[in-house]
Amino acid sequence: MRTFANENERLEKFPVAGRQIFLAHAGVTALPACVADAMADQARASSLQQQEFADVLRVIRQTREICAQTIGAGEDEIALLGPTALGLSLFANGLTWSPGDEVVCFADDYPSNVYPWINLRTLGVNIVFVNPSVPGRITVDEVRDALSPRTKLVALASCHYLSGWRIDVPAIGELLRSQGILFSLDAIQTIGAFPTDAASVDFLSADSHKWMLGPMAIGIVFVSRRNFDRCRPTLLGAWNVKSPEFIAGNEIEFEAGARRYEPGVLNATGIYGMKAALDLIATEGIPNVQSTILALRDELEDHLARLQFEFLSPRSHEPMRSGILTAKHPKTSAEHLFAALEKHHIIASLRSSRDGTRWLRFSPHFYNTSSEIQTVASVLEAALT
Repeated sequence: MRTFANENERLEKFPVAGRQIFLAHAGVTALPACVADAMADQARASSLQQQEFADVLRVIRQTREICAQTIGAGEDEIALLGPTALGLSLFANGLTWSPGDEVVCFADDYPSNVYPWINLRTLGVNIVFVNPSVPGRITVDEVRDALSPRTKLVALASCHYLSGWRIDVPAIGELLRSQGILFSLDAIQTIGAFPTDAASVDFLSADSHKWMLGPMAIGIVFVSRRNFDRCRPTLLGAWNVKSPEFIAGNEIEFEAGARRYEPGVLNATGIYGMKAALDLIATEGIPNVQSTILALRDELEDHLARLQFEFLSPRSHEPMRSGILTAKHPKTSAEHLFAALEKHHIIASLRSSRDGTRWLRFSPHFYNTSSEIQTVASVLEAALT
């Protein structure tokens, strides 16, 4: 597990830990101090000069670099855009579709990765849903069974937002590439916590406000360079269409690389924050972050199992588990337990599955501690009795 020199260092770097036990990183994260400081410094500098001061372009370039390094992509394949839905919509709307084309996706995925695809029905595209036996546990075989000669694209999430099952991205990517099928990935529930390799996909989108520990409405949009011409930008402006001396031309000529998907001025404050967040994650190292998250999650699972909770998430022996642990108690409502957690300043998430069942979702990060997990278990045990 991650060890700090002392508790004061942990609280200095993660101020939220001084006020709450924050276990909701699968939702909207609290910002580390370095991220908040980077954004505040940029905002203060913007009060002394124009917002697009010289340093901004340098930080934009550096942020592309670390985003590319984080997912194993080229810098020219990175657009700095958020939220996740924006990137997914750019993919869905930028491709050319013909009546009868098919898209494979998961109906119980997070809505941002469902609506852009089912909207293609207006163009005559058929939507085919994978139907895993366990919510979110989508295997290579289940993807294969959903394919047909008309399948043009498969759109999946790297990890299910509710159950916490991860998918085997490299294996699914290999299957789809062998058949000439495009692969779009919603990666918001893994980047920052688990290795997420863009080499296996054609398109990827992930906002920074979850496991990356970054701000809202800025993220990583990846388009493989082999698809630049295939996925036409649908948002146009002076930043992505060449406009020498800010004069509009008679023809549309896009800027090189994934910049073609960025239509106008970028979210500079968010970019400063995301860079600081990814720098922090890189310093810790994804392998260390992953192992710490899983150790904390598994420790909490042990406590909840002792208290006879039922789990929607994979159990600790499953290699495709994530940092998400979703559970309910058969005798006590999730609402009652959630209220007890809130009373003790413990932040989790209260979520529903399609059948109306209410669940508690816990999602610790590397800076959480075993002591915090034990406190959560104590509070829940008291609430049960």
